Amino acid sequence: MNELGKRLEEKGHTVLKTTRKYEELNQLMKLKGIEAIAVGKHGGASPYKKLLMSTKRILGLSRLINEWKPDIAIGFASVEAARVSFGLSIPYFCISDSPHAEAVSRLTIPFSKKLFTPYVIPKDCWVKFGISKANIIQYKALDPVVWIKNHKLDLSILELLKLEKEKPIVTVRLEETYAAYLYKKTSLKTSIAIKAIEKLLEDNINAQIVVLPRYKQQYLFLNSRFKGKVIIPKSPIDALSLLKLSSAFIGGGGTMNAEAALLGIPTISCFPMEPTYVEKFLIKKGLMEKILDQRKISLKVIKILKEKTLIEKNKKKAKELLEKMEDPLQRIINEIESLN
Repeated sequence: MNELGKRLEEKGHTVLKTTRKYEELNQLMKLKGIEAIAVGKHGGASPYKKLLMSTKRILGLSRLINEWKPDIAIGFASVEAARVSFGLSIPYFCISDSPHAEAVSRLTIPFSKKLFTPYVIPKDCWVKFGISKANIIQYKALDPVVWIKNHKLDLSILELLKLEKEKPIVTVRLEETYAAYLYKKTSLKTSIAIKAIEKLLEDNINAQIVVLPRYKQQYLFLNSRFKGKVIIPKSPIDALSLLKLSSAFIGGGGTMNAEAALLGIPTISCFPMEPTYVEKFLIKKGLMEKILDQRKISLKVIKILKEKTLIEKNKKKAKELLEKMEDPLQRIINEIESLN
């Protein structure tokens, strides 16, 4: 969304950027030098707290947006932005690649004037949420294309995490345990990613393991269980640079899984649900595998580390796919400017 805001500003539009208080996001924004007005905060895993914080954020955004009076609103499936826009009669444009996030989709799609989504997601799966096919705009790309294409590798990540350049790196991303679509479906005790880490250590793989938590609770749990055995960044890092230097990636969520796959890093998804449309696409392209058993994950990683040419083959395949994808932001900007 930050890149979209920059592009709109470059074209002479005035942009108000809003966010919410959410530890990892706020630290990442600071790392990237992104400025936005924080309204409300994240509600955590509890449905009650999600509802309470969402209600408070709607109130705060209502006051801000009523004062600012924008012509349109754009959000990455933001429940609060959609509700406030609808209430203040402001056209809301929704960007989403996650129809599996049903609760969020049911609370955003019906309020959306237009929905922008990757071409790998059928329009039919969106219509059930209350939008006509005519208002669904598909772009021939996956969302990470926007930030992957212009990203520059920063080798300082090696020094920051005390990694050896010549020794293989296996990066692991934990599941989104606070997401509504995973409520009561996963936890730190049942996490496939954590079980996979344990198995990798048991198998004594010849690689450096970096584990990326999403929340403070996850960091504390990982630190108590794996301190000194794996590398656990305490705050957000340049994850794309880390991925580019990795020999394998194990991911429990969506966005970083797609990032790793599109970078050509052998990617194992342990997302604890049926494969998403994006996953199905990347699996079909041979850039990702879905494995939900820690023993099989460890065996796959060991195989990847032994096959020295696999990464280069994957990177070539990913590069060819990226070159065929369009710029999603230009499609969105064209649609916005057509309103004038």
